[in-house]
Amino acid sequence: MMDLDALGFRNNPHPSDAEIIHEIVSSSGFFSPAEIDIALELLHERIAKGESSGYYFLFAEVEGNVIGYACFGPIPCTLTSFDLYWIAVSPDLRGSGAGGKIIAEAEAEIRRMGGTRIYVETSSRELYLPTRGFYSKCGYEEEAVFKDFYAPGDNKVVLLKVLQ
Repeated sequence: MMDLDALGFRNNPHPSDAEIIHEIVSSSGFFSPAEIDIALELLHERIAKGESSGYYFLFAEVEGNVIGYACFGPIPCTLTSFDLYWIAVSPDLRGSGAGGKIIAEAEAEIRRMGGTRIYVETSSRELYLPTRGFYSKCGYEEEAVFKDFYAPGDNKVVLLKVLQ
């Protein structure tokens, strides 16, 4: 098991991060090919446009190796609301506490940026039950459900955390 006490964070994405993002999200078994493409598109957008892209990244590293990441950004036309677009951890570290450390650091970064509300969208499918459980454990509560949003029987669940 990796020593999470040695976990470090960086905010500046590098083009070489595309390979690790692809590896992490592809290996999760949760994301479709289109969703994987979007994860990479957000990285490329951030690298090309910087902060004006509206996408911010947080990479978790142990001994220089990326073990997970989060992508978030302010919601346009709001004062202090943010979307948490992605949080993903290497498959061998799921359940280790790494995801909790990444989300806590992302929340701290959002707080530093003036954010007070964080929204997360996820699927209602049973596959995502552990994901919803993770967010619940981290203090996120169900705010809205959009019936049949992704497909018949696959609702969009919007979760919210109000930062204190």
